[in-house]
Amino acid sequence: MSFFNRLRDHPYLLEVTYQVTEQVVNALQPLWRRMGYDRAEALFRTPEKIGKGAVFNCKMCGQCTLHYTGMTCPMSCPKNLRNGPCGGVRLGGYCEVDATMKCVWVEVFERSQKMKIYGDDIYQIQPPLNQQNMDRSAFMNIAFMKSAEIPEAWKTETGLSHEQK
Repeated sequence: MSFFNRLRDHPYLLEVTYQVTEQVVNALQPLWRRMGYDRAEALFRTPEKIGKGAVFNCKMCGQCTLHYTGMTCPMSCPKNLRNGPCGGVRLGGYCEVDATMKCVWVEVFERSQKMKIYGDDIYQIQPPLNQQNMDRSAFMNIAFMKSAEIPEAWKTETGLSHEQK
């Protein structure tokens, strides 16, 4: 078992690291605002990509849900599911698409049960992935509320695409 797998399987240190990083990013909001989104995001993007890539196999979706998903990147799921398994989990907890891979959502659930700080966050439904945030710093998207922006194509007169006029 690799060092990073072991670290993910014992997520308390990752939770604390995430919590501290989030507090630092929030405390430095005035600096980020003075720098502007583009400069601040460029400063954060590379270290975030290297660090989260090594530890979590991060896909840089720009809408990080690690603390909601047991410190496991749901974008590692071959189907990119962000709110739970597809229903095709094989016997033994293996992926329907890649039978050699454990289902990401089995790992998410198991790891979230070991989390002291964010363990209950797994029950929060995540919004669909906004592809406009791909390859951007999730921390800066959160700091600038970019992850909360709704793309124009998703907006309707009523606010919900499924409502009838």
